[in-house]
Amino acid sequence: MGTASAMPISDRNPSAQMLNVHGRLFLIDCGEGTQQQIRRNHLSFLKIEAIFLSHVHGDHVFGIFGLLSTMAMYGRTAELHICAPQSFGPILKFYLSYYGDELNYEIVHHVTKSKEPEEIYVSKNVRVSAFPLHHKIDCYGYRFDEIVPERRPENPPFVPRSYAYCSDTKPFAELSQWVKGVDVLYHEATYPKEMADKALARYHSTTSDAARCALEAGVSKLVVGHYSSRVTDFDIFQKECRDVFPESYAAQDGDIFEI
Repeated sequence: MGTASAMPISDRNPSAQMLNVHGRLFLIDCGEGTQQQIRRNHLSFLKIEAIFLSHVHGDHVFGIFGLLSTMAMYGRTAELHICAPQSFGPILKFYLSYYGDELNYEIVHHVTKSKEPEEIYVSKNVRVSAFPLHHKIDCYGYRFDEIVPERRPENPPFVPRSYAYCSDTKPFAELSQWVKGVDVLYHEATYPKEMADKALARYHSTTSDAARCALEAGVSKLVVGHYSSRVTDFDIFQKECRDVFPESYAAQDGDIFEI
């Protein structure tokens, strides 16, 4: 629902994705404009079971206040689980101090603080692990692994699916092992490879960094986003990734990827 980075781009929204697992919705990051994107894509505010925030930079969380209030106006009563770094705690406390009286539901903040992959949330159909990324502030990626149903079909055999979300990060060796073998990997690619110096200075990744991670991890498909506003030729993101990892796709706002 959003493929831009921090600076506004007229036809792109900041980071936000929605993962649909057997009808249960999981929102990953919540940049400004996420509510509008939810409506444009005909998704239900009330079917969002949990929210996963990578870090508290504005382009990943500025949409959260409006979303929480809209859920209340729609009459939500079910608990809302938010997995986010400890730094999100004061932000949530501020929101609740001003607008908490209007909520008819409880918000449960699961603090992500692990130094290696750690299970943080389990739903009926999915198991979620968090792992640290290398950014300027505490930042986490998330891996979603489908749970094999108790009465799984034997013919054809049930093969659980997996998805990993790697937000703002500079490359580091352990990451490819932590997302190894997932069906779809989302990895930020803020800059083309010619801007590697900017990526390194700002704790971000280039197209080549993302593609090498996908290659080393042996994933089936790579999706990239979080594009810098400095780049005007967006075709370069997909082209450069495919030079390293052919099954790469540069996401556009509104794209749907089947897993």
